[in-house]
Amino acid sequence: MKLRHGIFLLASALCAAGAWAGEAATALKADELKAAPFRDAKTVGKLARGDKLDILKQQSGWYQVKSAKQTGWVRMLSVRRGAAQKGSSVSGLAGLATGRAGTGRVVASTGVRGLSEEDLKSAKFDAAETKKMESYEVSKDAARKFASQAQLKSIKLDYLPKPEGVEP
Repeated sequence: MKLRHGIFLLASALCAAGAWAGEAATALKADELKAAPFRDAKTVGKLARGDKLDILKQQSGWYQVKSAKQTGWVRMLSVRRGAAQKGSSVSGLAGLATGRAGTGRVVASTGVRGLSEEDLKSAKFDAAETKKMESYEVSKDAARKFASQAQLKSIKLDYLPKPEGVEP
């Protein structure tokens, strides 16, 4: 009986140690590390594209990460979860996929990544927040300049075919 108890304690300790190690991740692009999970929080460091990270915690659309040099908060869309694979890159539509494949239920999408099902169910319209969001609008020229600096490339996608039996 003592042997079973000892094995159980050892297995529990190993699982707990793994939970504290953090999930491996890679920086998808250069970004700022923030002191708190807010856009206007103090910048405490910088990440370079390809930096190896450990995800320590998630809060809303932010990850608390640890790099080789520093710890801070970064936007979820700047991070790829999982260990980087040699020679791998995200391109085309594959880079936009954020839901789980094969489960039959998409649990996240690009626009609401980081929100739980309960968050979405309890969401209410807020005119002040909508106005605040609209204040972040930028011109086409500013968007093109940003895309150029981030080395983003435009791709042309064909429209999906019209489903059969659907009236316009």
